[in-house]
Amino acid sequence: MIIIKDTLVSEEIFENEFVCDLNACKGACCIEGSSGAPLEPEETGILEEIYDVVAPYLRKEGLEAIAAKGLYEMDHEGDLVTPLVGDHGACAFVVFDSKGIAKCGIEQAYLDGKIAWRKPISCHLYPVRLEALAEYVAVNYHRWQVCEPACNCGKQLGVPVFRFLKEPLIRKFGLEWYQEAEEVFTALSNEAR
Repeated sequence: MIIIKDTLVSEEIFENEFVCDLNACKGACCIEGSSGAPLEPEETGILEEIYDVVAPYLRKEGLEAIAAKGLYEMDHEGDLVTPLVGDHGACAFVVFDSKGIAKCGIEQAYLDGKIAWRKPISCHLYPVRLEALAEYVAVNYHRWQVCEPACNCGKQLGVPVFRFLKEPLIRKFGLEWYQEAEEVFTALSNEAR
């Protein structure tokens, strides 16, 4: 682990490559799993504020899930998460494009200029997962077989995980943090030679 500011960063985000390949995976990370997207406590209030603007973007099944479960819930591990359609399956905020690729209804509203919040930071940061520790935030690379196409694409393009996630890492930790991550990557690359 590498310390950057108040984070403990897994070397895996520098050593592994990753670029989402939505044509291959169809957005499987948004439609598979036993729990919704992790939410930070302050994000629940944001969901409440933007819901009326986002609702017209959502599918009937998503609207029904939100009506039944709420905009967020606690999962089996006690974490705040977005609700799912059913007990396992798509996030309630998932929409599908004309190619059957899962997209985020929140993000669609953001891209249309209707809201200023892009989507939960856990979604924007994936495949990185954050874990609050006593004095630090752990920044870990999460492996999931549905992302195998993204790993292959990242290898072909030579894009390390942290560079693929430049925008959300800056959104979460700031530009100075990201610049330090670039320095760490350069140092690790020089050591590997």
